[in-house]
Amino acid sequence: MPDKTQTNSAAPGDRLVRAGAIVFFIGAVATLVTVAPLFLGTTPFPTYMFGLSMLMAVGFLTAGAGVLRSVAAGRRQARAGR
Repeated sequence: MPDKTQTNSAAPGDRLVRAGAIVFFIGAVATLVTVAPLFLGTTPFPTYMFGLSMLMAVGFLTAGAGVLRSVAAGRRQARAGR
């Protein structure tokens, strides 16, 4: 019996996980840029760079929401299959 799930189909929450990963990566780069002057002895970056560093947390939470949404969809599908 062939599997009904297509290999290229996007599950619920996949886009949230991808978007969260991208936002997390942008926040990680901003954190490295913000911390670099502390080690290099140069003048620190403006305050908004510290705000951009918070994107790491936003990306992490977004990806986590995507994972939870995917888990919930899988549980609903399993219940419907009974």
